[in-house]
Amino acid sequence: MTYSLQLYTVRKPLEEDLPGTIARVAELGFTKVEPYNFVATADALAEAFAVNGITAPSGHAPLLKDDQDEIFAAAKKLGMTTVIDPFIPAEQWQSAEEIHKTAAGLNAAAKKGAQYGIRVGYHNHAWELESKINGTTALEYFATLLDPELVLEVDTYWVSVGGANAVDVLTSLGERVKYIHIKDGPLTTDTKAQLPAGQGAVPVWDVIGAAKSLEVGVLEFDDYAGDIFDGIAQSLAFLNRGKA
Repeated sequence: MTYSLQLYTVRKPLEEDLPGTIARVAELGFTKVEPYNFVATADALAEAFAVNGITAPSGHAPLLKDDQDEIFAAAKKLGMTTVIDPFIPAEQWQSAEEIHKTAAGLNAAAKKGAQYGIRVGYHNHAWELESKINGTTALEYFATLLDPELVLEVDTYWVSVGGANAVDVLTSLGERVKYIHIKDGPLTTDTKAQLPAGQGAVPVWDVIGAAKSLEVGVLEFDDYAGDIFDGIAQSLAFLNRGKA
């Protein structure tokens, strides 16, 4: 199993010292990261990755809002193979009509991405699970509308916060899931309450085991009350120990 770090986790240190933060992430034991909003920082990230032996298989960018050619060009510079749209607002998940629009937009983005040799994906929050369409979650309904080449990055924490069972959802979505976000905590919307992997209410190993076509498990904290680098180190140590 390969683990990556979503760089949003260390967004404040990155803003203060990008090269130093990437070096520290590498020192913790990561060889892979997942950048966010990387167009503006692509050159600096590429340099820091080269120095520290880091690769970025995936990255987050707002494909339905920003210039797709700029996003894919920056992704290619960083060696990414998958660009994931990280956020479609809750109001756009309340009706089948709105979900069809979102799916159509991402299907079109995937065609453009293919010209750059880059795959397109989507990352969920809680509202895609809270909303129901024709008796199923909006996320699962959405998946039925996507072209075959599109992938999903399931944020397993927000699936649970949204009231669904993460193992069941991962099983339902099947081979479409190539990435997951691994995080832990009390399963509330209070991001400051998030905890290192293995210390909260998420059945981490059951979740990882349910993603049968998983390529990379991406560690993330939306926020953390303690020292973020210590939280990351505790999470990675838990994951590296493996399932007991």
